[in-house]
Amino acid sequence: MKFTEIPYLRPEIDSFETEFRTLITEFREATTVDTKNAALDKIYAFRGEYDTMYQLANIKYTTNTADDAFQKEVDFYNKVNPTNEKMINEFYQALLDTEFKEELKAKWGSYIFDLARLKMTGFDPSIIEELKAQNNLGSEYIKLKGTAKIQFNGEELNLAGIGKYLVDEDRTVRKNAHEARWKFFESKGEEIDQIYDKLVNLRHAMAKKMGFDNFVKLGYIRLGRSDYDETMVANFRKQIVEHIVPLSRQLRKRQQARLGYEKLYDYDLGYQFTSGNPKPKGSPEEILAKGQKMYKELSPETNDFFNYMLDHELLDVINRPGKADMGYCWELTKYKHPFIFANFNGTSGDIDVLTHEAGHAFQYFSSRDYQITEYRWPSAESAEIHSMSMEYLTYPWMKGFFEDDAEKYFFAHINASLLFMPYGCAIDHFQHIVYQNPEMTPNERAAAWKEMEALYLPDWKYDNNLYLEAGRFWQRQGHLFEDPFYYIDYVLAGMCAIQFWQKNQKDSAQAWGDYLRLCKAGGTKPFLGLVKLAKLNSPFEDGVVKGIANDLKAYLEKIDDTKF
Repeated sequence: MKFTEIPYLRPEIDSFETEFRTLITEFREATTVDTKNAALDKIYAFRGEYDTMYQLANIKYTTNTADDAFQKEVDFYNKVNPTNEKMINEFYQALLDTEFKEELKAKWGSYIFDLARLKMTGFDPSIIEELKAQNNLGSEYIKLKGTAKIQFNGEELNLAGIGKYLVDEDRTVRKNAHEARWKFFESKGEEIDQIYDKLVNLRHAMAKKMGFDNFVKLGYIRLGRSDYDETMVANFRKQIVEHIVPLSRQLRKRQQARLGYEKLYDYDLGYQFTSGNPKPKGSPEEILAKGQKMYKELSPETNDFFNYMLDHELLDVINRPGKADMGYCWELTKYKHPFIFANFNGTSGDIDVLTHEAGHAFQYFSSRDYQITEYRWPSAESAEIHSMSMEYLTYPWMKGFFEDDAEKYFFAHINASLLFMPYGCAIDHFQHIVYQNPEMTPNERAAAWKEMEALYLPDWKYDNNLYLEAGRFWQRQGHLFEDPFYYIDYVLAGMCAIQFWQKNQKDSAQAWGDYLRLCKAGGTKPFLGLVKLAKLNSPFEDGVVKGIANDLKAYLEKIDDTKF
């Protein structure tokens, strides 16, 4: 069924809990392995119906945040999703209590039991009201950003639409575009601070109710992190400071020399070359056609995947007024569809959508036949390996998109990947400080962000932008509001993705085989288990970050970037 043909019907919530509990009882009372499995089938089909309507409502809303009808549907799910989570935890308890555990493990694997145990420690019925409020606040933040109507260059632009001017060749245009964007955030700054303040207090209250000192450990649990903790993450961030930050500073000096500026300001950071940043050639329709050709040539599996996406209308990538300022890959569970949402804006980011988000979608497509729906997606940091690695695995086709600027794109892409890592760590470290000190005021949080900039981003300078100088840059990062602690994932995955790039240079067939095996495994293992399955080195191991930094430094030093 094509996306546009999928009917939306709000679940009958009055009977939802009763029906779900009836199915759980049937599972509990099943007396044979066969009847247990039959009951399991019914539970996952029932969950799939609900999940699909929830997913469809959110997709429809993000395509047009001015749609009051789907705004009401999102509000509805914000209220009832905690009840759904409660029922899933009752199902997990029944799964853990079953007398046929070993027989079910033999068929479905043991990880679902490990995952059930972990998820149960991250939920309690006592926090349902807080979860509802958290959902509403997350939607409030998305809607607030969706209201942006920025008057610039004779156009009315949303936050995605102004993106092309943020990397314009004319420095004055870039500066003015940055100022216009930040004026919007400044006009909403007090509201954003209030939303975040409420979220922090809500999450802290949930953690205290459940017996945690603060939200940090609970946040990790709710993200499904079972084989690493905040201590390991802190050590990883330390290695980024030691080995990647110095390299990023060297790259900023090279950028400054290329541009011929006495100083780099915030509005220069995304602009890499006086000849202009590499831009894809062609209309959005032509770019999609080139993407289809690329995936046909990459492998039989990606050919089937991308044709499926096109045939079923599962890519919404054209920017429109009212469209949410975000990019994502989601699923429609019942139909086993991945769905890609983005906003093309004429920059190289359009190609990143065709690789990054398509990497997510290809992974789901490769593991969508698992009956256990938890196995179709891995945890967040594992999922980002698929997306970020696809960016590197598709390098041989970039000439088709960028033509004579392909080499420039390669340099810019790896350059951007490295420069992102300190920022990703800054966001993560900031969150740890915030949730370890939930009583902080908005101004104290802003001061904490300034400390993060000094540690991880020492080359960031603001040209008399008092709002940013006051420590408010973090307000544009949606993950802080919607997905707490989901950001270090990109840095961890980036370290894994670079290893796929290294593999691909030596033996592309071996690299693709390891990648395909990883995609097919879906969420059947936790992060470090999937890293091992893909024959990658764990980014937590001492020396791995240093080794990758040294390899990338040697690679980048061989490139004469002054010719771009």
